[in-house]
Amino acid sequence: MGKITGFLEIDRHDRKYAPVADRLQHYREFVIPLSEKDTRDQAARCMNCGIPYCHGTGSVQPGTPGCPVNNQIPDFNDLVYQDNWEEASRNLHSTNNFPEFTGRICPAPCEASCTLNIDDNPVTIKTIECAIVDRAWDNGWLKPEIAPSKTGKKVAIVGSGPAGLAAAQQLARAGHDVHVYEKFAKAGGLLRYGIPDFKMEKHVIDRRVAQMEAEGVTFHYGVHVGGASPGAIDPRELHRQYDAVALTGGAEAGRDLPIPGRDLDGIHFAMDFLPQQNRRVSSEPLGAAADILADGKHVVVIGGGDTGSDCIGTSFRQGAKSVTQLEIMPAPPEHENKGLTWPNWPLKMRTSSSQAEGARREFAVLTQKFSGVDGKVQKLHCVQVNEKFQPIAGTEFELDAQLVLLAMGFVHPVHDGMLKTLGVDLDQRGNVRANLTDYQTSVPNVFSAGDMRRGQSLVVWAIREGRLCARAIDQYLMGSTTLPR
Repeated sequence: MGKITGFLEIDRHDRKYAPVADRLQHYREFVIPLSEKDTRDQAARCMNCGIPYCHGTGSVQPGTPGCPVNNQIPDFNDLVYQDNWEEASRNLHSTNNFPEFTGRICPAPCEASCTLNIDDNPVTIKTIECAIVDRAWDNGWLKPEIAPSKTGKKVAIVGSGPAGLAAAQQLARAGHDVHVYEKFAKAGGLLRYGIPDFKMEKHVIDRRVAQMEAEGVTFHYGVHVGGASPGAIDPRELHRQYDAVALTGGAEAGRDLPIPGRDLDGIHFAMDFLPQQNRRVSSEPLGAAADILADGKHVVVIGGGDTGSDCIGTSFRQGAKSVTQLEIMPAPPEHENKGLTWPNWPLKMRTSSSQAEGARREFAVLTQKFSGVDGKVQKLHCVQVNEKFQPIAGTEFELDAQLVLLAMGFVHPVHDGMLKTLGVDLDQRGNVRANLTDYQTSVPNVFSAGDMRRGQSLVVWAIREGRLCARAIDQYLMGSTTLPR
């Protein structure tokens, strides 16, 4: 697994970022790739671990060690070290349909669980993964994999995020006639309309969609299944037309902050703000919605996760006067206790590339109300909270804000429309109820995967569930399946 003494001889060396002053001038990716030699050297550091936790446990529970898609990480590290990049690509794609997505935006639980992370020097797995797939595209190794024969079965996929795309590609390669229905103008879901271009440029999605179209997947854009807009389609009609339907529409109901002043202008969900900028970059029309822009404003982002970071980076590029990020949780420790956490994902202070661009971060803060002038937000009225999230008397303070972005996560999929019309059962959290054995909902022939089934989660879990759902559908339609788990 790599060079036997590599971890003793070679220090960890990862990709760098372009300087802040430079990258704030544009919306392109700003990660500087390692050279081929440096990438091979980093792959050489992979140890011959007795138990490679980076592999993933195969568990369906988030927070468990390693890679949810079960990438064979020591194997592709060794192949890179041996300079066998094409075989490394084949190995990587055997478990992950879209390593160019995960190599850019996955938080890399594999690196947290790496044995070398015991002293904070894990193998640069995410960087190596990205290098493999980018080289594969550059060298023309990723050809369409067209099924040798057709099954005559038709499958509808509703939603073209990573779960829907993974399910569609797997089912097409099994010989089914796959149709993907997407309410927006292009495929990708949150990858397209949530993740900013400076984290992942959209040509990365476009080339994969082109591959899938060549494999026989048909995409239907601007079709809102269960919606009320022109061109919408009744989900019961899909149910009648297709042998199976997979619901992979994500968890789009954002967590709100129903406090006094919430109705003031200038307070928006993150997912009203981020898609607008992505559409501007790709020259897509914004539609009837008013422009939400940070230019010249004091911006406050409420929520400390990845979506909040995306709002920060986008606000700075739009010319925000200042950006403050509020988090109700206390500040995490600078370093984890390895003896207690490894190889599980540790709670510790992390600074994203966007936060490093100049954001002010405040922890253990509760926003109690908004106030404004002439119907427009001007201030947040906040207070520090204790470990039970109760206000601490005497710690009240105010923040100037002409733009407030709510990035507190997503509670469940949207219920109105498709889900209510189909009548699928929901679990206690409001997600579509479907078990992990066959991914079937309470409605015959209807399956579900990804955030719509499991709730808000990571891109790696979406890809894994899409693959497993495809396998379950193939098994259901054909009585057996050769699709991998």
